[in-house]
Amino acid sequence: MIKNATMHQLRVFEVVARHCSYTRAAEELFLTQPTVSMQMKQLTQAVGLPLFEQIGKRLYLTDAGQKLYTTCKDIFDRLSQFEMDIADMKGMKQGQLKLSTVTTTKYFLPRILGPFCDRYPGIDVSLKFTNHEGIQQYLHENSSDLYILSQVPENLDVVSYKVIENPLVVLAPYNHPLTKERQIPIARIAEEPFIMRESGSGTRQVVQKLFDRHDLKLKVRLELSSNEAIKQAIVGGLGLSILSRHTLALEGMTKPLAVLDVAGFPIQNYWYVIYPSGKQLSVVGRTFLNYLQQEGEQITEASAFFN
Repeated sequence: MIKNATMHQLRVFEVVARHCSYTRAAEELFLTQPTVSMQMKQLTQAVGLPLFEQIGKRLYLTDAGQKLYTTCKDIFDRLSQFEMDIADMKGMKQGQLKLSTVTTTKYFLPRILGPFCDRYPGIDVSLKFTNHEGIQQYLHENSSDLYILSQVPENLDVVSYKVIENPLVVLAPYNHPLTKERQIPIARIAEEPFIMRESGSGTRQVVQKLFDRHDLKLKVRLELSSNEAIKQAIVGGLGLSILSRHTLALEGMTKPLAVLDVAGFPIQNYWYVIYPSGKQLSVVGRTFLNYLQQEGEQITEASAFFN
């Protein structure tokens, strides 16, 4: 019977099921692989049905395993919430804050998390970077407390808060001829080779809508999934691009990139914090959301270093 299963076995199972790997579970839990295998064998006996099946070299959850995995996540989420509630009653803020965020936030989010963690040393942060499509997948899985991105999904029922400005600018090499011009027409930008973010990027969506609105077609030379790769491509003379101005925060004094003075720019965009409608935020989730709303913009402005 499942009631004979131990909490330790369930925790080991949750990690194995999450990774679909005994090896990765053993690494995360600092256990030997034979120990993990033994725990899963004992749990399988307690359940009375197979929890995993191996096809080739891959491990898959059975129907019983999937149901147990869902149950385990619910149990551990509730226990975690209980621990945070008790800590809050004692006047403390502690627990794990799980954030899923788009990759561009790496240019400013650590500068916000630093003071936050100093203020609340009992809160540990788990941070996952992805693109907008990945955020939607994490939302479906309800895997995080909060999600940070630049475009609120229109096809999902979420609660959203506008928290930090995210201006989009046109970037060129510092020695590009257009750096000497002012109020450059956007049609002139469409004449230049262009470097575009990958499909699924929020920045790409904004850029595509902008040029479609002006009935202009971009000369896309490259599509890249990394802001750093795009900046290197710009420096290498492969084209212009439009990125968040936050991506320039750590450029330093050499400034190999220039922000062009283009009519209608910067595009006033924003970072949003979202979570599924109906979700009850944890104590630490609510604490971080309040912190972002009250102090996030000031911290970002104070510590940023822009062109």
